Amino acid sequence: MKIFMTGVSGYIGGAIAAKLIENGIEVRGLVREQEKAGLLAARGITPVLGSLDDSDLLTQEARSSDGVINTADSDHRGAIKALIEGLAGSDKPLLHTSGTGLYADDAKGEYRSKVIYDDSSKLTPEPPADEDENGGPGGNRAAIDQLVRDAGKRGIRSVVLCNTNIYGWGNGIKRESIQVPWLIREAIKIESANYIGKGENIWSNVHIDDLVDLYILALEKAVAGSFLFVENGETSFADTAEAIAKRFNLEGPRSWSVEQATEQCGFIYAFLFGSNSRVRSIRARAELNWQPKGKSLSEWIETEA
Repeated sequence: MKIFMTGVSGYIGGAIAAKLIENGIEVRGLVREQEKAGLLAARGITPVLGSLDDSDLLTQEARSSDGVINTADSDHRGAIKALIEGLAGSDKPLLHTSGTGLYADDAKGEYRSKVIYDDSSKLTPEPPADEDENGGPGGNRAAIDQLVRDAGKRGIRSVVLCNTNIYGWGNGIKRESIQVPWLIREAIKIESANYIGKGENIWSNVHIDDLVDLYILALEKAVAGSFLFVENGETSFADTAEAIAKRFNLEGPRSWSVEQATEQCGFIYAFLFGSNSRVRSIRARAELNWQPKGKSLSEWIETEA
């Protein structure tokens, strides 16, 4: 079996590729830089030099593969169109990586009770009326997710995996995720683990090893047009800050205002770290028998971060 992947030099893609190779599956991975190509080759991945803008290359690689996993830019419409073109009519799998930042609210550290389930009839936010053909954050990502799901009608076993906050050490050349390591570095730098407002806002989360297991299951048997949340628990940002303070013997946890957080880390991070993004992965457990086993986020921070 031969799988073509994008994002293999990244955190998610690298971890998935390592598991595929461990399972005896050939992996061809898109990469832009020759230096990273050498690193991937050393790990058993066949590098394919190019970018997400190389539509003909993506279509050709998809057509000659036994399936495609996209773990690169979730907002790149052109790349998705090219991959769909290469797989159309083949009944081969196309796994597309999205994220639950789509569901983040502007809570400024306040608790919100709303939880979204992936067995609901309405999952993704409506795309804006002036949607940009080139993709982008927010509603455009929702539209791209729908484009992938609709590819199931073109003879592709297309699946959207919508990831929550990921933690744990990956097995690729990029070993760390985004949110938690960033929070840890900032806390160490200012010698205090902080949260925004009351810190009662909550994000769902998942350990990288459990995420990898679900991608493998989806590759094997998820049905066309599937949308799967990748989630195994949730944690408030105050609890995350407390775990960081305990692990690195720092002051806190301590409250920041939105203005303080914006000045320190920028608007986007201040928004995300003050938001709620609460989802439940029902379909992966029921349809694919996914059984996540990873430690909770707080426990992982306190013992392994």
